[in-house]
Amino acid sequence: MGAIDQLAAYFEFDEHETDFTTELIAGITTFLAMSYIIVVNPTVLLPAIMGFNSEGGLNQQTTIDGSTYSSTEVFQMLAIATIIASVVAVLVMALYAKRPFGLAPGMGLNAFFTFTVVIGMGIPWQTALAAVFVEGIIFIAITAVGAREYVINLFPEPVKYSVGAGIGVFLLFIGLQEMQVVAADSATLVTLGDIAQNPAAILGLAGLFLTFVLWARGMKGAIIVGILGTAAAGWALLLAGVSTASAIAPETLLDSQTGELTFEAVTSPHYDITPLVGAFVEGLRDVDPLTFALVVFTFFFVDFFDTAGTLIGVSQFGGFLDEDGELPEMDKPLMADAVGTTVGAMVGTSTVTTYIESSTGVEEGGRTGFTALVVAVLFALSLVAVPVVAAIPAYASFIALVAVGVIMLQGVLDVDWEDPAWSVSAGLTITIMPLTYSIANGLAAGIIAYPLVKTAIGEHDDVRLGQWAIAVALVGYFYVYTSGMLG
Repeated sequence: MGAIDQLAAYFEFDEHETDFTTELIAGITTFLAMSYIIVVNPTVLLPAIMGFNSEGGLNQQTTIDGSTYSSTEVFQMLAIATIIASVVAVLVMALYAKRPFGLAPGMGLNAFFTFTVVIGMGIPWQTALAAVFVEGIIFIAITAVGAREYVINLFPEPVKYSVGAGIGVFLLFIGLQEMQVVAADSATLVTLGDIAQNPAAILGLAGLFLTFVLWARGMKGAIIVGILGTAAAGWALLLAGVSTASAIAPETLLDSQTGELTFEAVTSPHYDITPLVGAFVEGLRDVDPLTFALVVFTFFFVDFFDTAGTLIGVSQFGGFLDEDGELPEMDKPLMADAVGTTVGAMVGTSTVTTYIESSTGVEEGGRTGFTALVVAVLFALSLVAVPVVAAIPAYASFIALVAVGVIMLQGVLDVDWEDPAWSVSAGLTITIMPLTYSIANGLAAGIIAYPLVKTAIGEHDDVRLGQWAIAVALVGYFYVYTSGMLG
């Protein structure tokens, strides 16, 4: 039996009606859609370790365990830590859960780590890593006994069946912002960007419509072609002198002062990450129990519902849910993010979670753990090819999010809009996600609304006690998160 046949047997290609080529393309697509995290996560976490000077600028040097490191060296360490945490988590997903989902340190959670916990609350970054580590251990424990799966299965049906569409709108919103088609506005919060004056936005839109055309014609790998084709066009225009680097080059490769191209931050990676490894142990010393518990509580809640929403939404999109709207053996993919979060904290990065970008690979036909295995291998290879990954500009990589976001809107067809409890819960789930930039908040809004509306229409007997308990817990979470208790 050949290697491909062995892979097919192990990942059960025939049972899932897929093949090696389809899974390979799906894995490459998912990786390309989420590879931005390799340079973005270090960018977000860097201020937590470096701190700011009296003028509000980032310190260029910091001392860790008696040794001095530059901001570039710390950036490189964080990039390596990001890759290691991602590889470990995705390997668990691929080989244990056998699901086509990618994982990496989560956006939003890393910003909370840096700007709320470390900078806002004045907690040392080592202590913040300790909170992430404790969260990961808790996740491993409750996943092992089936508690996470039990709670997620309590989610109301309208919430489960609307998550996919909600994630679709969220993906659209994120993608269009990163492509600079949607821009910030002081009066209306968001508005149409200055597309005609923005080469990056023009390139992004051109690549997006190319992707849609190829997808509509049934071309396998349409999203990969869209991403790589758009990136190649951008670099061709740059090298030909048609456009400036500041207009179309990836922001991660631009000098913050001059706007010129610089590969210093992502070349010759600093592979010695021992200053970060084990730093969480130092963070466990001399902590204030109440503050530490609040930080762990918030990390726990956001990650719990972010992961749950992503798993349910992408599974619905891929047809993995059963007739009750549940993902069979959900405890296995849940264990992947629990292990990833724990290992991530040990090597120096924030909470690891399942990525909504996984839907791009599912759209390309990924149905088994081999898709995830391809993602893991590509993350591992990026250890020696960080500049290549960083060379893909945001306006190209985020094409995948917009394309899949549009496709995922078909999830609204699964909602019974004639039923008040369904329409309110589903409507809130779908809209709160993009409006608050959080999958967790959208899920929470729908979960809280469901028992209230059910009771209002005289159907309180249909509400399970566990659903009331989750709703009450989420009200408590919102109170803690919005009351200023976290600084």
